[in-house]
Amino acid sequence: MAALQPPTCAFGWKAVDFRLPGIDGQTYTLADVTGANGLLLMFICNHCPYVKSAIDRIVADCRELEGEGIGCVAIMPNDTQAYPEDSFDNMKRFAVKYHIQFPYLIDETQEVARAYDAVCTPDFFGFNADLELQYRGRLDSAGKTPAPDAERELLAAMRQVARTGKGPDEQMPSIGCSIKWRRAA
Repeated sequence: MAALQPPTCAFGWKAVDFRLPGIDGQTYTLADVTGANGLLLMFICNHCPYVKSAIDRIVADCRELEGEGIGCVAIMPNDTQAYPEDSFDNMKRFAVKYHIQFPYLIDETQEVARAYDAVCTPDFFGFNADLELQYRGRLDSAGKTPAPDAERELLAAMRQVARTGKGPDEQMPSIGCSIKWRRAA
């Protein structure tokens, strides 16, 4: 799997609404997942080695961000026919295994991933309270190999967004596996 890097932050770009099913049986919209101070929207999947190596850190950071008034949501965009490990049932198992407390949604049509111009898993989008993009960067400086001394860039950036409405000027792009797009019929 080739590692891809998404584009850098387009400050001020407005979040696109969606209506997606979650693994908990609920349907979620943008308004349902946005916190008082903003939103961290993530594209992740179950099989990507980058996600697998980072999911414990993602879950921990989201737990901390909730206390800052930042809502968190994860969207699984991959073609589940070609990648059955990313199926809805496997999403449920993945969420239990990694103690995911935020909504984990499936984008079966891949329309939401396309609307956000998502590139890889994980791909992080940090929005302020006005749902203006303020962060599109990596989780931390550790990459695929967790390191206890890694700078927690996403957490620091989203805390800044929660407090000031603005993200950091300098951001390092996320790195991960390409989204598995469905072939055109």
